Amino acid sequence: LVGSEMCIRDRRLPVQYVIRPNLNFRGFQGTLASGKLQVGDAVKVLPSGKTSSIKEIVTFNGNLDTAEAGQAITITLNSEIDISRGDVIVPASSTAAVTNQLQAKIVWMHESPLVLGKNYNLKLGSKNTSAVVKKIDHTIDVNTLEHGSADSLQLNEIAIVTLELTETILADEYHNNHETGSFILIDRLSNLTVAAGMIEHVLQSEKSKSDFSEFEVEFNSLVRKHFPHWQALDISKL
Repeated sequence: LVGSEMCIRDRRLPVQYVIRPNLNFRGFQGTLASGKLQVGDAVKVLPSGKTSSIKEIVTFNGNLDTAEAGQAITITLNSEIDISRGDVIVPASSTAAVTNQLQAKIVWMHESPLVLGKNYNLKLGSKNTSAVVKKIDHTIDVNTLEHGSADSLQLNEIAIVTLELTETILADEYHNNHETGSFILIDRLSNLTVAAGMIEHVLQSEKSKSDFSEFEVEFNSLVRKHFPHWQALDISKL
């Protein structure tokens, strides 16, 4: 397991929008999920790990020196680095890890049963990616709390499951951070929410070989940098 050192007050700014009204301004909007951020703080972006420092904290009512959890802010940085919607800005010294493997407690919320190995859309904070349930570790009886076994879940059933994501993301255990430790699963065809989950453990990431050429990865990076409103996925992490 990774990320167990994370303190509940660790700073997390999930990036909801990248805005560039002109060539002289590139801001990263989001609601500060936890902790505080100050002008001058050294920060890094996950999952890429690229670092910079905060130049400005911009709000509708004017610039701030310090922002606190719950505030909607736009920050600018002192250097130009690649940041996309769904990335998370954390302190440069943070030990937070990124992963594509999670163990979570989920409640199934749809009449159609859970299908192991099926692709579902996963939404965690401002991050959207796809995931499959690799296995059901055990079910939980809501009346007795006894554990059971199953190869599927029906409406209102609760279970501990292992998920594999198509991208590496920052995720926290729910007891440490509710905002970055909870998610929903969405059916890709109907666009209906089928499950809600709380992360129990952030597991060691499993790397997969990219199927994309160096040119495709570089071109994708340029598209995400100059056309953030397209919300293109980072194919280097697929």
